[in-house]
Amino acid sequence: MQLHAAVFLAGFTAILGVLIKLNEGLLVWYRLLLTLLALLILQYFTKQLQRLPLKDALKIAGVGVIVGLHWLTFYGSIKYANASVALVCFSATSFFTALFEPIILKKRMNYVELLLGLMAVAGIYIIFDFHPQYKTGIIFGVLSAMGSALFPIFNKELLKTHTAPTVTLYEIGGALMALTFLVPFYLLKFPASYYLPTWQDWGWLLVLALVCTVLSFQLQLSALKKVTAFTANLTYNLEPVYGIILAFIIFKENKYLIHRFILVCF
Repeated sequence: MQLHAAVFLAGFTAILGVLIKLNEGLLVWYRLLLTLLALLILQYFTKQLQRLPLKDALKIAGVGVIVGLHWLTFYGSIKYANASVALVCFSATSFFTALFEPIILKKRMNYVELLLGLMAVAGIYIIFDFHPQYKTGIIFGVLSAMGSALFPIFNKELLKTHTAPTVTLYEIGGALMALTFLVPFYLLKFPASYYLPTWQDWGWLLVLALVCTVLSFQLQLSALKKVTAFTANLTYNLEPVYGIILAFIIFKENKYLIHRFILVCF
């Protein structure tokens, strides 16, 4: 139930990515900043704030860099394609998990998992063939799926020695530091039309940071104590289902996508 709730909240982040008009680099930076502040306040008052040795802090922060890049490319996919395309690309996570997990954890390759994941990749290829105008968004989406596959694998190992709140805090901190350095260079390639959030942006950013990040992250990490990384990422294949349905209802994106796209999605 924790994992399923996290998946639903993750699906809603794509909708927020459309509602927030900021450039994707700035969107993610503000999301990380608000999330970090919320976590620091929450953990301080609940006495969960822990100071880690530098080696452990850097290890967790390194995984946070992957999280930050995953979010950056995910919202880039939304901005340069749309929420539906970005979410379908995200479903390739299961393929990359089946590929990366045995290599990183030195396990035997599970070819059934690999085959299941390849079905999602085949769907992405079909969508690319139908909608070549979304090329940049699809590339961003596939890179996002790679990042999404990596950090649950590393998180599962980190949770053996650290609590979920501590892992979350240090990962968000690592992601924020990395994006603070990278975003100025990113904006040279993908310029922003404005740099300070509007009042509407701030409202949606708070929902994104507090509900869809802090709460969702805690639920996901708690669930990872009981399930494998592949199971978690396979369950996250429901994220596109929720997100695409919401995008169809709220933004009428089905008008811009041919009917074969919907068949591939579901």
